[in-house]
Amino acid sequence: MLPLRLVIDTNVLISAAIKPSGLQRTVLLLAITKPARLYVSRSILEEYSEVLARPELKIRKGLRQQLLQLIKNHSYTMAPIQQLEVTDDPDDNIFLECADAAKVDYLVTDNQKHFPRFWKKTKVITPREFISLAAPHLIQ
Repeated sequence: MLPLRLVIDTNVLISAAIKPSGLQRTVLLLAITKPARLYVSRSILEEYSEVLARPELKIRKGLRQQLLQLIKNHSYTMAPIQQLEVTDDPDDNIFLECADAAKVDYLVTDNQKHFPRFWKKTKVITPREFISLAAPHLIQ
């Protein structure tokens, strides 16, 4: 089986942190487990860190650190070569830049309205769609 190459939008990570039994936590766990390959960039890691630390989200410091370390330990860091201006939200371009550099199969987001449905060979999908591809037995 070929690896599933993916990038995860920040909103999926935040949901994974807030709701341990949610689909997004499952996406994160699948993303860091073979045959999947999670790709990040320094910009994405910085955004993850910044958003996880927002006081209004009330995510414990220990959990924030665990999630970030887990991602750092089990992801592949890319250095995107090209800056893009594709998404409706300019802050979201970093995800397509990483997807482009890593030639990922999927960008997983709960915010599909900010992204094109496809970017080159990357398909933008929801957490539920990703789980149905990677582990269909987990979808009830």
